Amino acid sequence: MSNGFTLWFTGMSGAGKSTLAQAVAEELQRRGHRVEVLDGDEVRTNLSKGLGFSKEDRDTNIRRIGYVCKLLARNGVIAISAAISPYREVRDEVRRQHERFVEVFVKCPLETLVERDVKGLYKKALAGEIPNFTGVSDPYEEPLSPEVVVESHIESVDESLRKLLARLEDLGFISRNGAGR
Repeated sequence: MSNGFTLWFTGMSGAGKSTLAQAVAEELQRRGHRVEVLDGDEVRTNLSKGLGFSKEDRDTNIRRIGYVCKLLARNGVIAISAAISPYREVRDEVRRQHERFVEVFVKCPLETLVERDVKGLYKKALAGEIPNFTGVSDPYEEPLSPEVVVESHIESVDESLRKLLARLEDLGFISRNGAGR
């Protein structure tokens, strides 16, 4: 059985976390790994129902995701979290609780996020209609030293995926021939 680890995607809403998380999950499964994706929206519906968007509630949500990832990883699963996780302190707290942890910062400028915004959330947030919106009226604290930075505004999903897989190989978390480690 391969050793599990946590792959933690962070970035603002619409940056491409879920898209890239799904792409890497499919590739890792194709290579024979056991993988679970914890998507931020799905977790809020199922695991963190009732939590709001205060800093305390956001931190609780991230701690819950981190705990589930830790359980999965220690049982040989590659746990992939795709949640905004806007606050550096709680991301670092989650990192400390994991033996094998890879932080992926999905970087994208606000202007591009507003252009991409199919749900119209940024437009509403910028108009003051949505309070505590990450990156607009609530902070997003970029990671200081993530293992991987992808720039979704200039890289294709395939380019970001290749960069991420190469980094996992360099770290020794997956092998270059596709088999687990």
